[in-house]
Amino acid sequence: MLDLTYEMPEIKTIAGAKHDWELVIGMEVHAQVSSNAKLFSGASTQFGAEPNSNVAFVDAAMPGMLPVINEYCVEQAVRTGLGLKADINLKSAFDRKNYFYPDLPQGYQISQLYHPIVGEGEVLVEMGDGTARMVRIERIHMEQDAGKSIHDMDPHMSFVDLNRTGVCLMEIVSRPDIRGPEEAAAYIAKLRQIMRYLGTCDGNMQNGNLRADVNVSICLPGAYEKYQETQDFSHLGTRCEIKNMNSMRFIQQAIEVEARRQIAIVEGGGKVEQETRLYDPDKGETRSMRSKEEAHDYRYFPDPDLLPLEIEQAWVDDIAAKLPELPDAKKARFIEAFGLTDYDASVLTAEVESAAYFEEVAKGRNGKLAANWVINELFGRLKKEDHDITDSPVSPAQLGGIIDLISSDAISGKIAKDLFEIVYTEGGDPAQIVEERGMKQVTDTGAIEAALDEIIAANPAQVEKAKVNPKLAGWFVGQVMKATGGKANPKAVNELVAKKLGG
Repeated sequence: MLDLTYEMPEIKTIAGAKHDWELVIGMEVHAQVSSNAKLFSGASTQFGAEPNSNVAFVDAAMPGMLPVINEYCVEQAVRTGLGLKADINLKSAFDRKNYFYPDLPQGYQISQLYHPIVGEGEVLVEMGDGTARMVRIERIHMEQDAGKSIHDMDPHMSFVDLNRTGVCLMEIVSRPDIRGPEEAAAYIAKLRQIMRYLGTCDGNMQNGNLRADVNVSICLPGAYEKYQETQDFSHLGTRCEIKNMNSMRFIQQAIEVEARRQIAIVEGGGKVEQETRLYDPDKGETRSMRSKEEAHDYRYFPDPDLLPLEIEQAWVDDIAAKLPELPDAKKARFIEAFGLTDYDASVLTAEVESAAYFEEVAKGRNGKLAANWVINELFGRLKKEDHDITDSPVSPAQLGGIIDLISSDAISGKIAKDLFEIVYTEGGDPAQIVEERGMKQVTDTGAIEAALDEIIAANPAQVEKAKVNPKLAGWFVGQVMKATGGKANPKAVNELVAKKLGG
């Protein structure tokens, strides 16, 4: 059972701080919708294509070109909202957010400021110590992505790639409920996990498909509780936004750095200015990018080319009925159905592919034994080689076959590890390999007893020592296992040794 009475972390006496300080963090996560076409055009969203090859006339802002909304993108946004237990707004609308940037051909971004597609929701964020925090979602709105400016190809010129222009983004805006760097990373990880289960975003941060703007402020102890009671932001410190973070590790580092910077300013008698900042991981600092704009600075107004978006409740209900089993529900089921620990269930459900793999292995078998082999042997080996479950050379059927051989006493645990190595590196059917290579476990007690009698007869002094000190009986177990090439049934060996030595 998760403990939801989680005490908020504090930033205490760091960098010469005179007071205890608490962190208040809100996040705006930009998740690229998994779709084949862009939000307002039929251009491809394929990553890694030749620069400017995935660009329709409307993406390039050619005169007279009008946007046509992609219904599938809307469906993906609704599916995400339902997965986050959020309200779905049957009526939403698009606005133009006006600003100039070289990779924004239209001179504005089509977004949803006043009437988003998704309203308030929540995300349960689990921490490593068994506690959890509920982070509230304020809204999710759809918007089109900008292009990409490239500055490192020529010392005198910049290049623009418009392939991303018009790709559908979901901006997931949280309340300022996150209270520490680790919690911020855990929140991003949980959002990513849910969206990957839903199939609405692949969560690839390296490709920029999931990135975050992090709002950081500091306050004295007790101020956050006052905000919770009144919902009055004046109780919280001035926030600064750290832009375009695409690494969980860098998110944690940036929050720590920015907190220290703000504490130093306030305790030095200064005032934190609201602004947008960038994090430089090489220098370990945040630097000013621009003063923080407000909504009026962007001259928002309803997009004249797009009618308000109206959807039917029956359509939303149909999407809800087809939602897959989500991580929290799957984890609870794994614990209940397979008798797993909370930790093992968390590891197995961390990725949707891992959960599917384990469930196939465990079907009709001992769940705990299956979990042990998937987590310790397979995951351990894959991690060592920097692979993930989708690269596994061992199929669920092959690993299940190894587990079947263990359960039937055809092989011992030690033999099973040797067999796993063979299957991992060479492939093949586990049962056939055991048969062809003579790897079957010796379960004939007569043969085991004969081997033990020979060892006892050859080592009378060791026998006498073992009778005085029963702990030395393990030596005989080892000798029998050695004599049988490790194939003797360990349980049978231990029982016979205990019997023969009067244990």
